[in-house]
Amino acid sequence: MDILLIEDDTIEVMKLERTLSKLETKYTIVKATNGEEALELLKSGNKLPDIILLDLNMPRMSGTEFLEILKADDILKYLPTIILTTSENRADLLKCYQIGVAGYIIKPLKYVDYESKMKKVLDYWSVNQLVKG
Repeated sequence: MDILLIEDDTIEVMKLERTLSKLETKYTIVKATNGEEALELLKSGNKLPDIILLDLNMPRMSGTEFLEILKADDILKYLPTIILTTSENRADLLKCYQIGVAGYIIKPLKYVDYESKMKKVLDYWSVNQLVKG
């Protein structure tokens, strides 16, 4: 499964890479540090990811701004996008689901809890029928 991770925090990127390395299923991860960079990757003509993991709080373009652009695109709107955030703000949650997010995951403080949540998310999407670009 190909994953596009949109995250500006190096530690969060390392946490996901560490978690993926422990899983039986092999994942390919492409990283973008902000929404603008992610849009360039998605529109580059290269293979589209199976899922997008998106942080909400990023410089230059917020996660919700990225989502709005993504969901307005006739091709990209079908990519399942899962929010990975520290924000427990209900307004953020509602806005993301209104735009069309596939999931909203609160990043836990403990690494073992993070690993458990990510394994569940990736297990689900690895058996889900995905739209291939």
